[in-house]
Amino acid sequence: MYTVALKVDVDTYAGTRDGVPRLIEIMEKAGIHATFYFSMGPDNSGKAIRRIFTRKGFLQKMLRTGAPSAYGIKTMLYGTLLPAPQIAASFPEILKRTRTAGHETGVHCWDHVYWHDYLPRLSDAKVASQLDQGAQLFQEIMGTRPATTAAPGWTVSAASLKLQDAMQLDYCSDSRGYAPFYPVFDGKRYATLQIPSTWPTMDEILGSDGVTAQNINDFYLSQLKEGLNVHTIHAEMEGGVMSDSFADLIERLKKKGVRFITLGEAAAEYRKDAPEAGMAMGELPGRAGLVAIQAPLS
Repeated sequence: MYTVALKVDVDTYAGTRDGVPRLIEIMEKAGIHATFYFSMGPDNSGKAIRRIFTRKGFLQKMLRTGAPSAYGIKTMLYGTLLPAPQIAASFPEILKRTRTAGHETGVHCWDHVYWHDYLPRLSDAKVASQLDQGAQLFQEIMGTRPATTAAPGWTVSAASLKLQDAMQLDYCSDSRGYAPFYPVFDGKRYATLQIPSTWPTMDEILGSDGVTAQNINDFYLSQLKEGLNVHTIHAEMEGGVMSDSFADLIERLKKKGVRFITLGEAAAEYRKDAPEAGMAMGELPGRAGLVAIQAPLS
């Protein structure tokens, strides 16, 4: 059986305001549910411009994927020439609406850019502050502590994994890989189940190797395998300029008889038999910088 779990990363103020409602509408029409991870704190997207100088391939990726038109000029200035707006505090009703519509919700981060760019250099206390701020605001808005988190840019450290264990989360989705697993990172085994993303994201493949906005869904259908497929989408892309493409992908997958589940449902199904696997920061095609990648234990 083909099973697809949709993971929605919500990175920005505009993505929360505009992209999330659009994705809810698309999924409601299709009769499916997903797992949404919300950035809870300030939108400092403009500060990502530093990656031009620190991450090989970042500028080419921005140009290849049409990021300025997808994310908008205002978003790309937040935290620099424009003040960084608060995301979740500005749209608590959208977070609540997402859950009311039947979707699973979790914490993506407090400050997306700060985590993504600085995590390896952060002390345990600073990592804890980032997770705690996000979790506390999530609880204020939703009335419950988050049961799941997903690291921005699939960026992890020993400190972040240790703190996720301390939070007693149901599972996390911080990695790229092939099947659910319990991570062994820098020689230490962690207790929180990982549900890795198994397909490349739109921004990794769009404009590369002949993949265009017109044929990208052909590519995704070619990635479909028996068992669990985890597809990460972004509120800013699939909920924005590529929303029609995403709606088409859902319809094509449904025609193939795909079963759609949330990541929480995947965790419940795979938890008992999930093996240990290595996890380390490494490179992936189409992505600037390092990401957490699942690997078999040697």
